[in-house]
Amino acid sequence: MAQVTTYDVKSGANGSREFGAALGDNILYRTLKDAVVMYQSNQRQGDAHTKNRSELAGHAKKPWKQKGTGRARAGDRRSPLWVGGATVFGPRNKRRWNYALPHRQKLVALRSALAGKLQDDEVREVANLKFAQPSAKSARQLLAGCGLEGSVLVILSADDANVWKSFRNFPKVSVRTAREANAYDLLAHKWLVVQPGALEALVARTGEAPEAK
Repeated sequence: MAQVTTYDVKSGANGSREFGAALGDNILYRTLKDAVVMYQSNQRQGDAHTKNRSELAGHAKKPWKQKGTGRARAGDRRSPLWVGGATVFGPRNKRRWNYALPHRQKLVALRSALAGKLQDDEVREVANLKFAQPSAKSARQLLAGCGLEGSVLVILSADDANVWKSFRNFPKVSVRTAREANAYDLLAHKWLVVQPGALEALVARTGEAPEAK
């Protein structure tokens, strides 16, 4: 059983409620680390690319004759020894870092990350979290009313374009729905701001933690 701090957008009242879910007593740090490394690895684009001799533009004419000039031998301007020449053993954009953990392991990581946020009292449940139209001013007032500083992850029960547009220009705020949030999202942000029902939806995705033996 955990205490979740609540905030009402309309009244501005703060309170708390009990939230009970079988998330487990221990934080699985190794599983969280594996999940974070996977999500970060999958974000790598692998765009670094250097050109070899065959890809460089220019002619293959010998710059000067082989003998008699007193200068070192030179075959063509594409030589890696020359400025503007080819690169030897440079990065190529053929490598891909994408891989996937087992689905159940990712859900276990999500459950453990959520349990850690609840234990650290970093979850704020906000009632009436909706806007008639996109408004960054209203979004800023909401964060101020919750007393939050630093990075924030807003988790919605369902898609809401007005909420997303209200927060999208905030550099340290991200918006996710309960069905798409993952362990990396939770760990990459200091605070969780959730709509009523979003916590239950997250727990429903992960299932109950097995009882300790």
